[in-house]
Amino acid sequence: MDDRLKKLRFRAWRRGFREIGLILGQFADQRLHKLDQSGWEEFERLLDASDQDVYAWITEQAFPPPAYDGPTLAAIRAFRHELAALPK
Repeated sequence: MDDRLKKLRFRAWRRGFREIGLILGQFADQRLHKLDQSGWEEFERLLDASDQDVYAWITEQAFPPPAYDGPTLAAIRAFRHELAALPK
């Protein structure tokens, strides 16, 4: 699975706009290895969705469709709040 994690991390950092890349990339670096197979699959589905949609779901500006609304998205939302709380 090491190759799969590397690919997911690579894709997480190379997004269409910087903000989503920073959130997903840092999440992938710090938390992806802690997820199970279904978590990786959910993360991959999020990477396949449009950046604007995923950003809106993470920042809770829009409700995600049920296919994307799972524990991994919830973990990414919580992670985003942790990032925001870090000293600048």
